[in-house]
Amino acid sequence: MKRDEQKLLWIPAIRKADGPVYLAIADALSADIRSGKLAAGARLPPQRALADALKIDFTTVSRAYAEASKRGLVEGKVGQGTYVRTSRPSLIRPVPSGLVDMSMNLPPRFDEPGLMARMWGGISGLQSTGGFDLLMRYQEAGGARRDREAGALWLSSRLEGLRPERILVCPGAQGALVAVVGVLAAPGDTICVESLTYPGVRSVASHLRVKLATVSIDDDGIIPESFEKVCVDSKPKALYCNPTIHNPTTATLSLARRHALVEIARRHQVPIIEDDAYGALPLDPLPPLAAIAPELVYHIAGLAKCIAPALRIAYLVVPDGHATARLSGAIRATASMASPLTAAIASRWIEDGTAEAVVAAIRQETAARQIIAAGILPSEAISADPEGFHIWLRIASPWTRGEFSSRLQLHGISVVASDAFALSSPPEAVRLGLGAPETRDQLAQSLRVVADLLDQSPSASTMVV
Repeated sequence: MKRDEQKLLWIPAIRKADGPVYLAIADALSADIRSGKLAAGARLPPQRALADALKIDFTTVSRAYAEASKRGLVEGKVGQGTYVRTSRPSLIRPVPSGLVDMSMNLPPRFDEPGLMARMWGGISGLQSTGGFDLLMRYQEAGGARRDREAGALWLSSRLEGLRPERILVCPGAQGALVAVVGVLAAPGDTICVESLTYPGVRSVASHLRVKLATVSIDDDGIIPESFEKVCVDSKPKALYCNPTIHNPTTATLSLARRHALVEIARRHQVPIIEDDAYGALPLDPLPPLAAIAPELVYHIAGLAKCIAPALRIAYLVVPDGHATARLSGAIRATASMASPLTAAIASRWIEDGTAEAVVAAIRQETAARQIIAAGILPSEAISADPEGFHIWLRIASPWTRGEFSSRLQLHGISVVASDAFALSSPPEAVRLGLGAPETRDQLAQSLRVVADLLDQSPSASTMVV
């Protein structure tokens, strides 16, 4: 055996469970080139030697090298071996088949035909259990008793002892948010939000003519001292927050900070609107704010992010009976009611275990997609939660968020710049939704384009001629 086959200068760090091994090798090669571990012109191990070292088939390594060559990472020299390219061409090409809309923060599609059939079977079964009334009758604004009971069952693992009387069935999280803000704040009043916040609450505030005051955040979420200062200075009518897998930063508020926020809110008598859109995703979640301070928190648990975007149902947990009556009136005034048919689908899936099975499938697919993203994007530039399906990508100079987003758009990829979330001083960052691409391969290809663009300067990647 030759000397260069005895001691390999590069062995990729891969896990065989992470998908096709040849793609994992190519992704590891790309990551090591970006990090500087593999310099331009470096010789790669002979294919057979690398196959022996990794204990895999020779053909797998051959496919990996071919994939790396296709990406423009390596070049072969006849009789000499395979080398890292000294001048790597751009991976970026316009996407002929249309836009990869990574601006939408959707749960990823899972490939489980049996579960999909079970979902459709539950819907068709409503014909015998729900009857014609689901199509031809109105229901009360806060939801039918059975649907409230299903909501209590769904939330029972996170909000122990929750009774259906404290639940209102709303037409989606946005519908719940409109109702709660409308009840807690009058035009001209102030509510406080995180300095990077869900764009939907900005729309609601604008529509209801409610002012927004920002609370500072860091890598761990809301800073309690900043919240207290806003309480003193602005006398807000409520705090709106997203404490678990925050949109867009992915931060999850620690237990200590949750208790600190609650104590401040109690001291200043400020209700909390807890948007728990992603609360069903963690396997071992922290207690919601509503579990710590049920008398203070309006808890919104939508199903769009954890089960299906088409399931426009949210369970609104309120502090007491007085709030129930006021919010039922707000729902009646703004939307009349949640769709009885949609609510019945949600109840059916919750009662027969389909909903939990869907969440498990989404968790599994999300984990796989997070692994793909971690292998392609530079770790120092991203914030991510392994149980969430979006990523917060920080953009380094000379790029700006606007120019980076526009350039990606030219190449068929849509992302959301920080301006959508910031009330002032947007950071140089964008949000990437990992769930929108239909397949893992499409996701990986899109992320390679993102990574390749990050490696270039704006002038080098321009398409203007």
